[in-house]
This record gives sequence, structure tokens and C-alpha cells, in this order.
Amino acid sequence: MTATQPFSSAASVRRASTRAEVERIPVEVLPDSEAASRAVAGEIAALIRRKSVAGARAVLGLATGSTPQGVYDELVRLHRTEGLSFANVVTFNLDEYWPMEPGALQSYRRFMQEHLFDLVDIDPANVHVPDGTLAREDIVAACDAYERAIRDAGGIDLQLLGIGRTGHVGFNEPGSPADSRTRLITLDRVTRMDAASDFFGERNVPRHAITMGVGTILEARRIVLMAFGEHKAAIVRRAVEGDVTPSIAASFLQQHLSATFVLDPAAAAALTRFESPWLLGPIEPFGLSWDDATTRKAVIWLARRLDKAILKLTDADYNENHLQELVTARGGAYEMNLDAFRTLQRTITGWPGGKPHAPNETFPKRVVVFSPHPDDDVISMGGTLIRLCEQGHEVHVAYQTSGNIAVWDEAALRQVDFVREFAAAFPELGHEFAERLEDRIESFLATKAAGDVDSPEVQRVKTLIRRSEARAAARYSGVDPAFIHFLDLPFYETGRVRKRPIGEEDVRITVELLERVRPHQIYAAGDLSDPHGTHRVCLKAVVEAMARLRRRAAAGDAGAIWVNTCVVWLYRGAWQEWAPEEIQMAVPLSPEEAMRKRRAIFKHESQKDTALFPGPNDPREFWQRAEDRNRATAKLYDQLGLAEYEAIEGFRRAELAEPDPPQ
Repeated sequence: MTATQPFSSAASVRRASTRAEVERIPVEVLPDSEAASRAVAGEIAALIRRKSVAGARAVLGLATGSTPQGVYDELVRLHRTEGLSFANVVTFNLDEYWPMEPGALQSYRRFMQEHLFDLVDIDPANVHVPDGTLAREDIVAACDAYERAIRDAGGIDLQLLGIGRTGHVGFNEPGSPADSRTRLITLDRVTRMDAASDFFGERNVPRHAITMGVGTILEARRIVLMAFGEHKAAIVRRAVEGDVTPSIAASFLQQHLSATFVLDPAAAAALTRFESPWLLGPIEPFGLSWDDATTRKAVIWLARRLDKAILKLTDADYNENHLQELVTARGGAYEMNLDAFRTLQRTITGWPGGKPHAPNETFPKRVVVFSPHPDDDVISMGGTLIRLCEQGHEVHVAYQTSGNIAVWDEAALRQVDFVREFAAAFPELGHEFAERLEDRIESFLATKAAGDVDSPEVQRVKTLIRRSEARAAARYSGVDPAFIHFLDLPFYETGRVRKRPIGEEDVRITVELLERVRPHQIYAAGDLSDPHGTHRVCLKAVVEAMARLRRRAAAGDAGAIWVNTCVVWLYRGAWQEWAPEEIQMAVPLSPEEAMRKRRAIFKHESQKDTALFPGPNDPREFWQRAEDRNRATAKLYDQLGLAEYEAIEGFRRAELAEPDPPQ
């Protein structure tokens, strides 16, 4: 393993000439973000140990945020369990907001202390983070001193980076030149929108930051840029396959002699070798063959490229669009078109729980719909939820988190007003409770600074707001109130946007619900571009719970046998939609059903009009996003030559790993 090629993965195997022509920087794709984080942490640990043996210091450039957090978790584990010492380590962080107190919740200094520095044996004198408390007139001198400190340390051995949706590394926004140095910079509006959730609203995000420059970053001897999630795929492709341009600071890494992008499959999905590998020549070097899945993807790609119905594609269409190899392998357009068309047609069903009296079909079914936030169920699969209830299935909805951070303070005050008026209307109940509640909540909110963690009382009020809305929406959809469950998974209950990693208690709570219900079907969120990361953690809790139950079933536990026939469907809708080649069940909605879904979403009044955390760069309300995506899926099915519907909700079956055999 060389310094310039520290990782290996099957997904990165390809012809060297094609790699040089299309991907202008080395890219490594690991199976998931956890594997990627372990690999990067392993390279950092090897560097630290190598330098220690040589009696030298390891100089690290560090980044903050959810992307490198897994790396820091693994480094802490290596320190605690394998004796990795940081005594010879010097660190320089990329950036810090300005102005920013080091103890503030959003401070990058605080992030690093909590996730790394306070947990290892690093000398505090060797830790460097830009100072967010500086007076403006002192910033230039401080930035010059930061550059000198890097040079005096011998330069950065390994620089860890993330990438923003504008393509920024550090806070080098579009327009940052290749020779820029540590400086104060004005943040791009997209960057501020992306940070809004950390600051409880865009208006609270600082407008400036102190950042290392592109030139400073490029002087590092080794650079590793990490990116995870579907929402990073488009900018990763532009940085890797596009031209070098100041408009995308990450593209300057193409000019570095030892830089690598380390991605999970979702962040790599838009790269040509994954999105349309046939454009690069034979597909075998990518570990692919013209099996049914790859063929279907290519057929749909071609139909969309030519704006043709699938059954109208010709041999000439394939031959003229880099798919000669497919025609040769599969024997012509006619049969390929029919196979792809019929496969898509079979995905369409108005009976998501199965038809009554069908052979080998359990009917009615017990169904659990997991909803990460209290509104994801109706936003993402409200039409299917209503359909399942109307068709007689026993439908349970499990709200995995309270969602209490996503409620405006004004909504909490409105509920306090209601309690006060309620107490006045029923004096026999007494005023003491209402007066205490009013005093504690109103006095706290009157002095609350932007971004402060809510008091326990305020958090509880906001939790109750979201619970009442979730109940109203679920009841409207037809769910029996007895089958509405609020799990309040502990990982979420920090009062902050940044959450804890998934823990044993989160999985235990999920397992217990599944054991009580013993569902035939499970629906869970698969739209992992959720900018807060909550959907990703919630799905992990479900997958781990199912894995434990499957291991128990494999070991002969009769009480867990049901899990072997339980089907897990993944929905999307809040943040993105499944591509047509990914959809395995498509539930069509009539105009009336689409309207009923909208009304169910409207029950979540605290999220209506202007949600506290609407997500990056999308001004639409969640009901509008859901309708637009559902209608776009229906329109796409129509364009591909299938039946025309008002809207379609798409689902993909989860591929659960087989349990380990009993010992």
C-alpha cells in the first residue's frame, strides 16, 4: 500500500486510460460511510505511528462536521483499545465561524474538543484552530501567524477535507483562487442555508468565517477528501470529472500529486462509471455484466436520453448511443425492450399489502411504518399508508424521534397561551400548574439566545406539539390510535441538531416494538440525503434490530421465526425520490388520493408554511416537494410508455444481510 494509493475497493477497479480521461483525480468507493471512515482513520493512524518511530511529529489538517466524525470516532477507539498515541501529533483545523465563541454549540473548536482532542493524549499546545473571537482589525495578523505556524511545524502531512454543495473545501467559496491563503471570507448563501439547521435558522448563521486558503490546502503532502450521501453526488462529479475552476474549489485537487476522494456509493452515484458506465467502453472492468438489472438501467437511460417510450427503442438507437455491446450481448432491441417494460409494469400495484384470497398470501397483514420524524410517514408514503388502512391491514406507525428541535419558539408560546386560557375556562381545575408552566417557559424563551438548547420544559412542550400533529395525521389516514407508537429514540434527545451515534438503547427499543407487533411488512425511510442525518441513523436502528431478530431465528428461537418472511420496503419523498430503475413497487394515486395525502401532511401545522429546518436550497414546502416528486414519477412512467397516473409513490425492497450461522 503506497502513500498515494492507500485504499482498495472493487468499485474503483477500471482501465487506467479511462480513469485518466474521465476521473481526473483518484476516487475510492467503499461499501458505506463506516468502512470509509475506518479506512481513512487507518491511514492517519499509520502516519502517526510511522512518524513516531522516526522520532518526528505528524502534522494533520483537520475538518469538522458529520462527514469526518466517523474518522475521529475510530481514532479515539484506536487510542483506547490499541494504544495509538497522539503525543507526537500537531493539528491545524481548516476553519472557524467568525464571530464565534469557542464554547458555543456551533463552534468548530468545541466540536474538535468533544469528538477528538479531549478524548486522546494530544498536547493542547499542539492544537490549532482559527480564533473566532478576534477583533476584525486583528484578523489579518492572526491569519499570517496561522500560516507561519503551519510552516514552522514543517507543513501539513495529511489534510482531511469534506466538500460543500458549492464545491467549497474549508470555507473557500466559489471564486477562491488557487493561491489563496488563510483569511476572513464572506460565506455564500448556499453555505449559510446548509448550516441553518445547526444555528436554528439561517438568520442566525454568521456571515463570515476564517478559513485556510486553497493554496494552503494544496501544500499538504497528502489530501483525503471524504463525501457521503446522495446530496453530495452532483458536486462530487463536477469536482472529479469537470474542469478545474475557481467556481468549484475542490476541483483544484485535480492538480495535487497525492489527493484522493473517498466516497460511499451514494456520493459516487453520479460518476460516469456508476451512472452510465457504457459510455466509457466495455462494462466488465467495472465488475459489471449485462444482467437483468444493468440491462434495465441502460434501457431506461436510453429511453430518457432520447425521450422515447421503451417499446419504441430500436437497434439503431442502441448502436448510436454507446450500447452496441448490450445489443450484441442480449440479442437485439425487441426482447430487451419487452423485458424492461414488463419489469416496470410489474412494479405497479394498487395493493401494497397484497390482494385478499391470493395464493400463498397472508391477508390482512400486520404492518409497521417507521417514521424518523413525526411527519415523514405522510410526506413520503401518505397515499400508501391510507391505502393499507383502507384495505383492512393492521397498520402501526412508529415515530422514531420526537422531532422537537424543529418547532418554532412561537409555537411553544402559543401552546402555553392555550393552557393558560384552558385553565381560566375551567377554574375548578386550578391555575397553579398553568401559572408555573407559563412562568418557566416564557421566562426561558424571553432570554434564549439564538442556537441555545431549549430547557427541558420547552423541549417537552415542543415534543407534545409534534405528537399531537402526528396523531391527527395518522388518525386522518385511518390508523387506529392504539397502533400509534412514539419511540423517542435516545440518540436524538440532545436538544441540539447534532445527535449522538446510534446506541444499544435505540436498537433495544426498536426490537421490542417489532417483537410485540411481529409484522409481515415494514416500511422505513430510505432517503438518506436528510441533511440532519436523522433518517440515516433511524434506518440503521431498524436494520440492526432486524439483524438481531434474524440471528435469533437462525439460532432456533421460535419467537423470532416471523422475521424470516417479513419484507422491508424503503420509501423516499422528503428529500429525493427513487429512480425508475430502482423502484420495485410503485403505488399509483388518484387525484382524490393525492389530495387526501396533502391534507394528512397539513395536519402537521408546526411544519406548515415555513418549516424551521426546510433543508438546503429548496424553498418548497414539504407537501409541495412530495407532490412534485410523486407526479414526476408518474409522468416518467407515462413517458416510458406505461399507464398514466396522477401520482406514484415508489418503494425499493431492502436487501438485508443474511445472519451469521449459529456457532
